[in-house]
Amino acid sequence: MMLYLKIFVATFFLLVSNCDTTQTESPDNEKIIKNNLTSIEVGAARLDDYLSKLKGKTIGMVVNQTSMIGATHLVDSLLALGVNIKTIFAPEHGFRQMASAGEQIQDGKDDKTGLPILSLYGKKKKPSSKDLAGIDLIIFDIQDVGARFYTYISSMHYVMEACAENGVAFMVLDRPNPNGHYVDGMVLNPDYSSFVGMHPIPVVHGMTIGEYATMVNSEGWLKNGIRCELEVIKCRNYDHKTPYQLPIKPSPNLPNNRAIYLYPSLCFFEGTVVNAGRGTNKQFQVYGAPESTIGDFEYTPVSMSGAKYPKHQDQLCKGFDLSNLSEAQLLGEKQINLTYLIEFYQAYPDKANFFNNFFDKLAGGTDLREQIIAGKNATEIRESWQKDLNKFKAKRNKYLLY
Repeated sequence: MMLYLKIFVATFFLLVSNCDTTQTESPDNEKIIKNNLTSIEVGAARLDDYLSKLKGKTIGMVVNQTSMIGATHLVDSLLALGVNIKTIFAPEHGFRQMASAGEQIQDGKDDKTGLPILSLYGKKKKPSSKDLAGIDLIIFDIQDVGARFYTYISSMHYVMEACAENGVAFMVLDRPNPNGHYVDGMVLNPDYSSFVGMHPIPVVHGMTIGEYATMVNSEGWLKNGIRCELEVIKCRNYDHKTPYQLPIKPSPNLPNNRAIYLYPSLCFFEGTVVNAGRGTNKQFQVYGAPESTIGDFEYTPVSMSGAKYPKHQDQLCKGFDLSNLSEAQLLGEKQINLTYLIEFYQAYPDKANFFNNFFDKLAGGTDLREQIIAGKNATEIRESWQKDLNKFKAKRNKYLLY
């Protein structure tokens, strides 16, 4: 009872002074968000389950703009409760403010708290022994979207590895996966491991970030098979069938759940000549190119916050607008849609220059590109995934928490 009273008193003033969020929603979406937030309790909100474990320890935080308890940032809440936070580690897009995709994050200081910020998306992606000196425990609390090429899970890998090497404990405050209701896509070939795909998993892995951390640790995927001291604070009232409307966009170019549901399908265009909506207000909901011969939707990407240099900037693109697709329809598909990519390639006049060097990294190997060039249809390509996909699903079952 005293703990709950302490939490309430410490966070009340933070809540009333930090009631703004980074994402504006329609009234219907606000209703969905309200319903989700009252039924699903994210790991960070379960202070009674982990606050006592922070007592007397020096803490490092891997957090960003999504690391919220209601309307209050986790860092602000923990500081108000007397937790000794030493360092904030910032992944791609930064800490409180969101930088463009691929933009390097600089070391600095948090204006609000004065805490030092060390970048994990600049000169280095892994904390050094010096960075972790004096830290007893790292807390990881970031909203993921369940796609292999979304880089927060790569940052988590490197932080876990550094913790294991330096005897620092690692705690994940779990959050729902908005794409956690299905598993799909080609499993990554380890020869094509990169920061946009580090592990032998499919494009859509169907795991929360806490479940994923447990898999990485237990499967020996950290360097030399080392393991860190890991604890996951679970969500409450969540399972993988539960739709989850994100209250805050997880990165600049995923502005809503429609974009998040389409992201595993449309992100492949990042490895082609096609613009996938960066430089518009419909990121990952439209796609097109100046030389397109199909589609009846036209738009012009421009430099904007979150997309300083979008592909085909200031050029008229022709293609397709998917922003009219309902979230319910996309939720019901439960698979990657390869038709967008295949049809655009087949109709594109300059096929020799359609793919770029980034595509195989996104796909996790050469197979998808080679299959599309060979004229394989979506059904044939999907059939080629199934053996490896079924093996992964069996492995995944060992680590599910929900």
